[in-house]
Amino acid sequence: MRLIRKKTAISFLFWLCTYYLLPLSISSVAADDHLTVELNTTGMPPLNTPDQKGFMDLIALAAFSRIGVTLKTVQLPAERGLLDANAGYEDGEMSRIAGLSEKYTHLIQVREKIMDWEFMAFSARLSDMQAGWSGLASQSTAIITGWKILENNVPPTAQLTKVKFPYQLFHLLQQNRVDLVLYERWGGLTLLKHQKKIKLLEPPLAVKAMYIYLHEKHWALVPRLEQALRSVKQDGTYASIYNKILAPLARR
Repeated sequence: MRLIRKKTAISFLFWLCTYYLLPLSISSVAADDHLTVELNTTGMPPLNTPDQKGFMDLIALAAFSRIGVTLKTVQLPAERGLLDANAGYEDGEMSRIAGLSEKYTHLIQVREKIMDWEFMAFSARLSDMQAGWSGLASQSTAIITGWKILENNVPPTAQLTKVKFPYQLFHLLQQNRVDLVLYERWGGLTLLKHQKKIKLLEPPLAVKAMYIYLHEKHWALVPRLEQALRSVKQDGTYASIYNKILAPLARR
């Protein structure tokens, strides 16, 4: 009887260590081995840049560095980026709306947001946006393929054009081929610097929290990254980066 109890106790301790300590050991190995992860980005300047000096780049770099992980970024078309990340060809996505794990089941949402995105309409002529999404029903509108919030909310009666890249949106406006284009505030303001005829239309169609997603092979990093993002906000790093990069655009 004593032998059976002893074996049972040993089995229980083994299970306990495996269940609770294995994630910590994997995370420690990841940090000690200088793990590098590569995330797809859908933002353009000033949020993401090829040299990783955009607002989201710097926030993500600060958070990953605090858990001992090196961050690299790549910019793929939005829909392809999601598919590649879900398949594990990339390690994840830097900025997507909540809830995508239901469809892209191999991606895990890091539940501390990286920032809020304001989804705006831009046009060469004034237009009343108080009606929100329903106001697009009779408009010729362009969006980026793979931006799920736009694909899911533009009314089916709208004359919809989809493109791969942001500059194509504003080219359509310049050519008078669409009435409106939909994009996020900060990238749109940057693209409008040299396009005086195109205006940002208020209010936003939507304001959504954006999240990092990691492929399930990096599941052990998720809670540590959530805590690191919180610490970036709490110690003033987040505010400092905002004041340097985004605040000047807000004052224009």
